[in-house]
Amino acid sequence: MSEQNDAPVAVPVPEVVTVRDLASLIDASPIAIIKQLMANGVIANINQQIDYDTAAIVAEEMGCVVEPVKVEEAAADEAPGEAPAWRKLIEEEAAGDLETRPPVVAILGHVDHGKTSLLDVIRRTEVAEGEAGGITQHIGAYQIERDGRKITFLDTPGHEAFTAMRARGAQTTDIVILVVAADDGVMPQTREAIAHAQAAGVPMVVALNKMDRTNANAERVKQQLADAGLTPDDWDGDTMVVPVSAKEATGIDDLLEAILLVTDEIAIQGNPKAAGAGTVIEAQIDKSRGVMATLLVQNGALAKGDVIVAGPAWGRIRAMFAHDGTTIEAALPSSPVEVMGLDTVPSAGDMFNTVESARQARAQADEYRAARKASKQKPDTVDLQNIFAQFEAGSAQELNLVVKADVQGSLEPIMSSLERLGDEGLKVRLLHAETGNVSENDVLLAAASHAIVIGFNVKPDAAARSLASTEGISIRQYEVIYRLGEDVDNALKGLLEPESREVVLGEAEVRAVFKISKVGRIAGCYMREGEFRRKARARVLRGDEVLHDSAVASLKHEKDDVNQVRKGFECGIGLKGFQAFEVGDALQCYVVEEA
Repeated sequence: MSEQNDAPVAVPVPEVVTVRDLASLIDASPIAIIKQLMANGVIANINQQIDYDTAAIVAEEMGCVVEPVKVEEAAADEAPGEAPAWRKLIEEEAAGDLETRPPVVAILGHVDHGKTSLLDVIRRTEVAEGEAGGITQHIGAYQIERDGRKITFLDTPGHEAFTAMRARGAQTTDIVILVVAADDGVMPQTREAIAHAQAAGVPMVVALNKMDRTNANAERVKQQLADAGLTPDDWDGDTMVVPVSAKEATGIDDLLEAILLVTDEIAIQGNPKAAGAGTVIEAQIDKSRGVMATLLVQNGALAKGDVIVAGPAWGRIRAMFAHDGTTIEAALPSSPVEVMGLDTVPSAGDMFNTVESARQARAQADEYRAARKASKQKPDTVDLQNIFAQFEAGSAQELNLVVKADVQGSLEPIMSSLERLGDEGLKVRLLHAETGNVSENDVLLAAASHAIVIGFNVKPDAAARSLASTEGISIRQYEVIYRLGEDVDNALKGLLEPESREVVLGEAEVRAVFKISKVGRIAGCYMREGEFRRKARARVLRGDEVLHDSAVASLKHEKDDVNQVRKGFECGIGLKGFQAFEVGDALQCYVVEEA
């Protein structure tokens, strides 16, 4: 009995764990673990992932006993976030009704690494033989057949489209193909794509493209992938890396085989006997055929004559076409189809479902329109002020962050300090960390993942500011590292005080300068965007230089004093303490409000 009491307690370790997390689990130094890994022939950094078998060997050699985390426990530790509506439908299906469905694949990667070329060569070489004319039209998605099994590809390359769909709650993808050029390696957009796929919880297969180039260096790229957290399978990792050449159409068989292997591992299922449901991929108005919508059936069966609702649109399917343009009568899960019959154009990402009658469809579409009209206020913002309250309410388990910094020398200590914060309850999860200004893509990732954007010595561009305002995304800017870490730490503890933030209202261009007796020089301006308010502040910009910042002294439209002037109108603006206006200056109007 005493021997049982003295036996060491096994520490639960997940199937994949970072060196840092393993050190925390077994109460050891990360450096000691890295040294032990090196002794076993594995080169890893503190943020690199290792599989359970490797972790178990290292732990045993360091005198610790580990055991694999049970499936139930692992599920409880997954990143929070509401599942897409179509996935909930599948979860509610009886297990006996579920069948394996084809995987839906998206292709992400850097802009010049060959995403479109790879899609084209797969389409040309793998579409089922016998189709007259091959692909006759573009419908945003298509299916191929491989060894008697189908694979659906979304023909929308780029993680912007991928993440925009996620931001609308429409995670359509089962597997991501990450395209990396063998002669160029992992680029900033590659790291962004990795962050987007990881945030979505989607497994990745790497297509190492351009292997035909004389300067291709597969080993160098694999090292870069490992540094980014994707350890190749031939380096004892869990990421399949497949050498391909879109130009010479080589390696395509291996890539498709890799997709099917991943499919078998993750058990992609649907109920083909249920009512059809899924996601709108794209839609437009055709002059001769009316509204044409490309739908991805994700559960159930869709048939000609079905009445469907897709966001604000509804209608009876008058005709349905496969990806090759042929007319079909029905479509099963994972099938992309183009349909005729909707009364208006739905948006990409809208959920669609079949209903019993036109009356029911019209009522659901009207409800959707009314709800959208009533929700014109900004969505609930995830911010440092409210994250602790959300945690206590059970709606948040992690603080998701997107971090942008001016230089790598700043980014690394920021990441290190943030990763140390949090406890067993509310933890920090770094979705993406990169140098450069805050971009629209960063805000898209935050919107899709309920995250906060943090900028250090960088600013959001105009597109990012606009999208953040629309989506209710918090962008916090810092100039001192310790203040950044202090705010995040206090937020995790529910101790962060409200702070003031600047909200840009609009910008005017100086097109003339007038001298008025007893008043001084006034700027004759044209409102380029937003609005100018009398009770606000303004700064004078000449190129990239800020010349002056003060309260607005006067605001006139024609000869009248006004409280505000909007985009497209002319006005006269006076600022307190400044008269040195020049034609071409920009006047930026803003207010400071409590965050």
